[in-house]
Amino acid sequence: MKNNDNPEDSGKCPFRGTRIGGAAGTPPQIDDWWPNRLQVELLHQDQPAANPMSDENYKEAFNKIDFQQLKQDIKALLVDSKEWWPADYKNYGPQMVRMTWHAAGTYRIADGRGGAGQAMQRFAPINSWWDNGNTDKSRRLLWPIKQKYGAALSWADLMVLTGNCALEIMNFPTYGFGGGRRDAWEPDRSTYWGPEFWDGKPFKESKVGEYSDGHPDKMVTQTLRWKGEPSDENRDLENPLGATHQALIYVNPEGPGGNGKPLDSARAIRESFKRMAMDDEETVALIAGGHAFGKSHGMVTADKIGPAPEAAPLQAMGMGWQNPEGTGFGQYTMTNGIEGSWTPNPTQWDNDYLINLFKFEWKNKESLAGAIQWTPVDSNAPKTPDAHREGMMDDLMMMTSDIALKADPEYRKVCEKFLNDFDYFTVAFSKAWYKLTHRDMGPKDRYLGPEVPKEDLLWQDPVPACHHELVNDTDIAVLKNQILSSGLSVSALVSAAWSSAAVYRHSDKRGGANGARIALEPQNNWEMNRPSELNKVLNTLRTIQSDFNASQSGNKEVSLADLVVLGGCAAIEKAAKDAGTPISVPFTPGRTDTTQELTDVESFDWLKPVSDGFKNYHNDKIGYNVPSERIFLDRAQLLTLNAPEWTVLVGGLRVLDQNYDYAKHGVFTQRPGELSNDFFRVLTSMDYEWVPQGENEMLFNVNDRKSGATKYTATRCDLIFGSNAQLRNVAEVYGADDGQERFVKDFVAAWDKVMMLDRYDVKDD
Repeated sequence: MKNNDNPEDSGKCPFRGTRIGGAAGTPPQIDDWWPNRLQVELLHQDQPAANPMSDENYKEAFNKIDFQQLKQDIKALLVDSKEWWPADYKNYGPQMVRMTWHAAGTYRIADGRGGAGQAMQRFAPINSWWDNGNTDKSRRLLWPIKQKYGAALSWADLMVLTGNCALEIMNFPTYGFGGGRRDAWEPDRSTYWGPEFWDGKPFKESKVGEYSDGHPDKMVTQTLRWKGEPSDENRDLENPLGATHQALIYVNPEGPGGNGKPLDSARAIRESFKRMAMDDEETVALIAGGHAFGKSHGMVTADKIGPAPEAAPLQAMGMGWQNPEGTGFGQYTMTNGIEGSWTPNPTQWDNDYLINLFKFEWKNKESLAGAIQWTPVDSNAPKTPDAHREGMMDDLMMMTSDIALKADPEYRKVCEKFLNDFDYFTVAFSKAWYKLTHRDMGPKDRYLGPEVPKEDLLWQDPVPACHHELVNDTDIAVLKNQILSSGLSVSALVSAAWSSAAVYRHSDKRGGANGARIALEPQNNWEMNRPSELNKVLNTLRTIQSDFNASQSGNKEVSLADLVVLGGCAAIEKAAKDAGTPISVPFTPGRTDTTQELTDVESFDWLKPVSDGFKNYHNDKIGYNVPSERIFLDRAQLLTLNAPEWTVLVGGLRVLDQNYDYAKHGVFTQRPGELSNDFFRVLTSMDYEWVPQGENEMLFNVNDRKSGATKYTATRCDLIFGSNAQLRNVAEVYGADDGQERFVKDFVAAWDKVMMLDRYDVKDD
């Protein structure tokens, strides 16, 4: 852009902060100058203003689709080869399976981020990871379908459904499909994918080394995320990551760091797939099932391939990895550098992948692109037809990550089980594929369409449907009085309700108060939930529940899940009244109670935060190697809170005495248990100075400036609301002389939002 008023401005953009010509050589920006600044703006991503269809009711629109016609349209497209990007074996099925797999496979259980739920494969950085090479072509092939169905079909749903249709045209019986995914409309800037030291070029051509003096033009690529050597059984993958290498979905198919060692590859596979919530059987099913189809591409060396989509020239129209060799596609295609197919019938569901893997011995060879791959030692091994040249036959291929399944003793047992029972293998792959593509969908209440399986699966955290009559306003008033008359404190009731609901994370729609898992393992005994006090609250509420349900005639009941939330609401009403600002706290009944048998303890335990600033809880032994306030920001984002909601909730929880260990850090009030704005009045006051208690600056004394006496103590998760410029400006609103009423009103609204986050049974998402 050009400023014609000043010749010296020629070639400069008048929009300050816009970088011209990429990162290298551009002036430093706000995050370059102040890298430790807390990026509160991450709470305000994906706003309705970015969504051109924010006025659409997606659920209603999707349900009007002729679903069978949609599937017919997709299946017809899959066998209609295009000249600009011809289909391998005249069938786009394998290519689309890969697209779907890579869209869903970014999911990780540690924080629920990733997955196919928002079609993030369309945006950076995922759209330009080397492992996603040429998935841009798959999405362009699907544009006619998306164009036809428009707002009624999200890219996220289309990409998953296409994977199912692809499997079905290759004679694989899929387990089911649930729609309901909503598209994102901008890149995800909050998910930590690990050090993305990458220059956008193929791995083989990128320089590998250390991140040098902070300059983007000196970044490196394919860094291993392990602490320790690849062969070290005790090495650890950085938490919360799922992929073992940057810019890859799972693992390097050539082995860790491209070392070509099957046992090292097996260790990486196990850790990576475990981070994706897959056990050994599901892992083998996905790899063996996925590699029953299609081929890998490595006919051209990486140095000849053009930049990824985000760095591609304007005329490429968003497509990357342009290939100058031959036609640039078909027999010249380059993706990961490994060339060949695993089976003689790459577009048919069969057990040939495992048969060939175990029947033959395999040896290393190098592809034309220089990648490590494996070929049969036996020259009489079956061949596979060339994907594009009629009448030509090629050698079978295996990757190091395939040989790993044969080398690892536990994976080998699963493989042999599948070899001996193809029907069992078929079911295992079908269910594992369904889990892979739906793991981030949350409760089944969100699933749309006629192919949603009736079976409730443990990984879906099933909660029984509500079949009883709900309590009415009169009942609610009676129950509130009984709860407040039970002798339970405001702090204990608020803690139980908050602990129940605030474990929710929007990334994969897991957790929340519905189901009353706060009364079950493992959540019931988490240290951060004050288990001794919590169980006293639960026992009292169970008595109230039993008495109420016994007194009702007909079908009316109240669940423990509802009573836990109602107890918190009643306590907040009392706390607000005691502070001189009476208010009614909304309550929506209808939650039900699940069982221990319907709770996957190991999987659910991943929802336990390693740090939770709402309760001033921080586990230094397990926690991330980042300041606690950054993890706190992440927690707020997982609860879908904006900056004012985050701020007001913290101020309210502090004066309601919610620290997990009953410590007084941040309890800036002389009247704990009352819903006052005292936290903000102290936080913004210049009558105090804030003095670190130690060199690590984790705890602080709040000292009276005149006397020097310590009045309060605080943590980093308290002080950030006075230190960060954006948060301080919000805190000042609530700390003003006229801020009390606004504070109570906004706290109650934010509280109700958190209590309702998992209520997909009554809300449209």
